[in-house]
Amino acid sequence: MDFELNEIQQMLSRTVADFAGKESPVERSRRLRDDETGWETAIWKQMGELGWLAVPFAEELGGMGGGFIDSALIVEQLGRTLVPEPYVPSVVLAGTCLAQAGTESQQAEFLQPMLAGDTSLAVALSEPANRYNPTWFETAASESGGSWTLSGRKTWVLNGHAANHILVAAATPGGPGLFVVQPGQDGVTVDPFKTIDGRRAAHIELNNVAVSADHVIGTPGEDTQGLLELLGDYGAAAAVAEGVGVIQVMLDMTVEYLKTREQFGVKIGSFQALQHRAVDMFVETQLLRSASTAAMIKADDPDPVERRRAVSTAKLQLGTGGAFVSRQAIQLHGGIGVTDEHDIGLFFKRHHVLSVLFGDQEWHAARFADQPEFIPS
Repeated sequence: MDFELNEIQQMLSRTVADFAGKESPVERSRRLRDDETGWETAIWKQMGELGWLAVPFAEELGGMGGGFIDSALIVEQLGRTLVPEPYVPSVVLAGTCLAQAGTESQQAEFLQPMLAGDTSLAVALSEPANRYNPTWFETAASESGGSWTLSGRKTWVLNGHAANHILVAAATPGGPGLFVVQPGQDGVTVDPFKTIDGRRAAHIELNNVAVSADHVIGTPGEDTQGLLELLGDYGAAAAVAEGVGVIQVMLDMTVEYLKTREQFGVKIGSFQALQHRAVDMFVETQLLRSASTAAMIKADDPDPVERRRAVSTAKLQLGTGGAFVSRQAIQLHGGIGVTDEHDIGLFFKRHHVLSVLFGDQEWHAARFADQPEFIPS
């Protein structure tokens, strides 16, 4: 397996890093915690103009012809300054659904405006009882006369509070299906809330929501089930990629603090015990980066077993090694580390969210060990 980035990928990472540092520093994320949307359409439009929203899609769809790894590289750099725009729910999740299973008219109506940065999307997968399983739902869809009716409750919908269109996964007699609903249509209730890291998401109630046949993505059944499984792994791998950016910054901030903070008249970084802790943090960060790179590469593997093993390995490392780094960073910063005024706490909270998105470490450990009884069916 080749872990080296090619020249184009290196240039993409540098470009995103430069943009994030100049246009969306951490101070912006801190400010947007009090905004009802939590992100800005102007920055989203710039991302579209730069082509980042189109990176993983085929050229005939208006994309750049890249793959998941290219999107993950963007997400990693966005994580370094806590950029809050909905790249993962809109591009990685909803965009993948439309690119792989949407009709030409659906791609023209829903995908291409998003690629330009004119709209944003969301995918409603999680439910109160499905325990991270991306293909098991209590939300149900019934067909009558060529149209569908949806009823159920979706939770923790990323960008569900602001999306122009929401792709809802629901159970049908033939298997899982995907349906496009509009936030303002009859029967749809969007309940926005703030997450622990200061961002926004939504719970969504569906009460006899009418969906026309041309708003059904693909054909309900085995093909949609495979697509939803892929989405679960894409989401998990993207969370790890962002986590790499978050954890790397926490390590860098901590090392810099050890070099400048004085106690007893000397820099605390001169204490051997703290040097050992910093080394352990570095090792866990490198393990996380390696696991994330493997997951990026394997995310598009045609063998779903190989894909799942790589993604679950990386997600487990984010939840264990990443947690070690984030907790050590807080402790080594001392009292200032637990105040809201210091940026280290913002990264700590973001890591905590990423570690449970699309499966926590317990769930992924069980999946890696192939314990299906752990997952609702």
